[in-house]
Amino acid sequence: MTKEFIIEMIGYLGSLLVLVSFVMTSVFKLRIVNSIGSFIFMVYALIIRSYPTAIMNFCLVLINLRFLWKMSRSEKEFELIHADVNESYVQYFLNRYHDDIESFFPNQDFAFPNDAKVYVVSHEGRPVGLTIGKQNGSEMELLLDYSIEAYRDFSIGAYLFDQLKKEGIRKVTYAGPDEKHQAYLQKMGFVKRTDHYEKEL
Repeated sequence: MTKEFIIEMIGYLGSLLVLVSFVMTSVFKLRIVNSIGSFIFMVYALIIRSYPTAIMNFCLVLINLRFLWKMSRSEKEFELIHADVNESYVQYFLNRYHDDIESFFPNQDFAFPNDAKVYVVSHEGRPVGLTIGKQNGSEMELLLDYSIEAYRDFSIGAYLFDQLKKEGIRKVTYAGPDEKHQAYLQKMGFVKRTDHYEKEL
């Protein structure tokens, strides 16, 4: 394996990671993979003394790091909106993402009780998450906890449960399907019981 071959492989790896990043639906993951790819390609450009390419990729790394830093402080950018389950926009949201919701929550019952608590999480004015639950005193049973695809980096969940705690909720439970939801529940600190999950706030 020659030195020239190794250098070429570094360039191909950087290019591949940059290309792969653009097919990712999660903005957070896109920024991370793009940063790594741009950094590797910057190193490659420096090795072959292509300084304009190196400078461009260095700038891309800085831009990505700036956005990642901004996204890490996303709690200040999210807003929690109280809604009613029968509001037209809530129904529109449920219809708009019906198929995606069903893929994560098979056999989801979309006929939520009229007294259900409904929270819409908004980011920069755009609704990106919907949570519906039944509250009993300081406990809440989650009936639906959904985020649109580009925001599945756990940041909405962290923000949501922090806000629920401020509203007096002390325990959250979930008894629905967990095949595609388990990683999220574990990341959010839920503990699996016999027939449900629960989280102390």
